[in-house]
Amino acid sequence: MIQTNLTWRLIAVLSAAVLGACGPSAPDSDSVAESAADSASGIDVSNIDALLARGEEIYFGTGECWDCHGNSGEGNTAPSLLHAPSAFDIQYMLDTNPEMGDVAEALDASSEDLVASAAYIRTLANLDVNAAIVDELVASLASARDYSFYASADNFVITPRDELIQQVEGFDTVLADWERKSATGNIMHTYDIRSVRTYDAGEPKFTPEAGKVYFYEATGAGYPAGIDFPNAGQFDAGSTHVVVGDAATKEVIAYHRFPDEMRTSIHSTAVTPDGRYVYVAGPRPSFAGAEDRPIGTPRPGVSRLDSPSSLIKADAITLQPVEQFVIGGRMHHAQIFQDRYMLVDTFARDIDGLDVFLMDPETDEVIGGVRDEELGGVSYTSFTDNEYIYILMQPGGYGASSISAYIAASAYNRGQFATMRPFWVTKVDPESWEVVQEYPYPGFRANWIIIDSAQEFMYVPVGANSYLNKINLETGEIAWTTPTGIGPYGAALNADESEIWVADKGETTGMFGRTMTVIDTERGRAVETVFSGYQVDHVLLAPNGREMWGTSNADGRVYVFDAQERVQTHAIDMPNFGDAHGLVFVWYDDGLVPHVVRDQGGFHSGIDPVLGNVLEY
Repeated sequence: MIQTNLTWRLIAVLSAAVLGACGPSAPDSDSVAESAADSASGIDVSNIDALLARGEEIYFGTGECWDCHGNSGEGNTAPSLLHAPSAFDIQYMLDTNPEMGDVAEALDASSEDLVASAAYIRTLANLDVNAAIVDELVASLASARDYSFYASADNFVITPRDELIQQVEGFDTVLADWERKSATGNIMHTYDIRSVRTYDAGEPKFTPEAGKVYFYEATGAGYPAGIDFPNAGQFDAGSTHVVVGDAATKEVIAYHRFPDEMRTSIHSTAVTPDGRYVYVAGPRPSFAGAEDRPIGTPRPGVSRLDSPSSLIKADAITLQPVEQFVIGGRMHHAQIFQDRYMLVDTFARDIDGLDVFLMDPETDEVIGGVRDEELGGVSYTSFTDNEYIYILMQPGGYGASSISAYIAASAYNRGQFATMRPFWVTKVDPESWEVVQEYPYPGFRANWIIIDSAQEFMYVPVGANSYLNKINLETGEIAWTTPTGIGPYGAALNADESEIWVADKGETTGMFGRTMTVIDTERGRAVETVFSGYQVDHVLLAPNGREMWGTSNADGRVYVFDAQERVQTHAIDMPNFGDAHGLVFVWYDDGLVPHVVRDQGGFHSGIDPVLGNVLEY
């Protein structure tokens, strides 16, 4: 597997404390320099044209060098080659650069391949290529040093702990040794949602127009932790806001600020499939005499995220609360399932609550759900392809359950942990409520799942390691793993699914991320880094198929990007700079009937740019 080869190369590099590595086929005793010179001596230096043709085929074909270095060698996601590297320079990078592990494996370059590549690259730089130059390129291979010494464990002291680490040094051992963590059979549980308070919905805050598309945003009261803004006080929004804006003009047209006693930590925006109500996390009510006592605060000594809370149901036109429910936990994310139900996951729950569940918004009843106890770990967020439920799972035991893995991943990024137990994705069938598959993935503490339209692959951004995995849904095989920006959180595929945009939030790494990394889905290579706001966590492809929208926790803004040009076009300020989480698009048809057409779970109501069903606005 590619991941194993990359691990081998990286271990060799670290062991030697130099930029050197060696594949398994490295000679045990003979000098690499001698073997390179011997194999290169048979190159026909007189047939320059054939050599250049071979080099061109490698550059644009087998080696796919153009993909990173550009069609003219001027540099793209990788540096320029117009300095004309020697044959040895190319071999050195193939051997020592972990980012080129898959290229090295696919190319399996001979000495003639190396010389031909170096010769062709010279033509890109408008430099001469003649018999004397080819002789020099051949001679350069003789300067290769023997890296096999550094790849041999026998040359260094190996402690008992080192031996244990070496047993799990490759991700293939995780796959080979994986034991099912979830319980077998039907693991469904239910919960009786309770209405504890109702409110007067008030007057409309805006008048919807037929044919228009609106965006909904729920913002919290927090301000950017760890970022030294000159006027940081302006980012304390005071309480939760429900905001609505015009998707065409990118303007906020109405909002409502919840009472101060409703201030709590929110992390998602959810709208019911009929577009009539907005769901937002609320504070925890007192159970004794809940109808008569004011809304309370989290239990003493417990962090906000680790405390169960209520769910506030707000009217989508007045933007004001209409009802408060006890749902057995604190809503983290929510999204539409099969254009009918709401899929909800929780940060923390009551003893009898659920960690992930389906809710019918027509009746405010739980259809079914699961608990961590049967899943074999701590759940984080859930996603769906409208057939199955996919849950990001974390090993427990590093701290309070709901934030256990965040604590561990942060410690990992500070160098306090060398490694952690594996993380994985659990696939649940909501018809039988059985776990049908588990997917261990490379890295620690993933934050999001994106499933392609063909339901062949899922993409999993890994916050603690700052990379993205592409995973085969049928086999669980890791198609590729590639670097992103710092601490990735959410992501979204573009309209033809050729690219995936990853929000580099800085999750578990200090929360200083302010970029989007655009990655080619076929090759797993970054094609662009786009600057955005601090801590953009949710990113969605808009219903028109042309825009990417990202919500910034720290800047109190929603950012809009041209998905084809990969440039920022708008920055939409949220009222009082409330921290933005999630995004929902609602379309009003000619009969003024609202339809949710896009939320964090995907497209709905017949809209899907991948299938050519776009909604212009």
